[in-house]
Amino acid sequence: MNLIDIGHIVGARRAELGLTQAQLAHLSGLSRQTLVGLENGTLSDLGVNRVGQVLAVLGLDSTAPDTQARRKKRGLWMAAKTASVSYSRELAPEMLEQALASGEVPPSFAPHLTHLLDEAPVPTVVMAVEEAAAQAQLPPRKVWRNVAKLAEALSVHRRALWA
Repeated sequence: MNLIDIGHIVGARRAELGLTQAQLAHLSGLSRQTLVGLENGTLSDLGVNRVGQVLAVLGLDSTAPDTQARRKKRGLWMAAKTASVSYSRELAPEMLEQALASGEVPPSFAPHLTHLLDEAPVPTVVMAVEEAAAQAQLPPRKVWRNVAKLAEALSVHRRALWA
């Protein structure tokens, strides 16, 4: 697989997740210009680590980029467990789905969401957003707006990452 093929796969997956090029670039640590070049097939070189970063955020396997293995994972469950690690009361995956789908979180779970958006690995949050969008039958872009809304409302340290 060459860089042009990877770029086409990245562009399609980004759109499927409802992310803009700017959002994906920010989440993966690339410049938007680099991501545009990758997706358009005009980028002549991108190191394997940087390609790996983009693929990881999108939940694609770097050996043969696809989402088959990703779909078998339980993104909301993983994110809810990550969010609950420091608290005696656990955030249920269903509650997390509702918060992501609505952009509102019950006050008793605000610390959990703050922890998730500040500390969780980006691919875990991306996976949770994708799963929440599918289960709530919402466009992923709507869920991403809710994530940004939650990050702002909760004043998370990484709120610029989710904007």
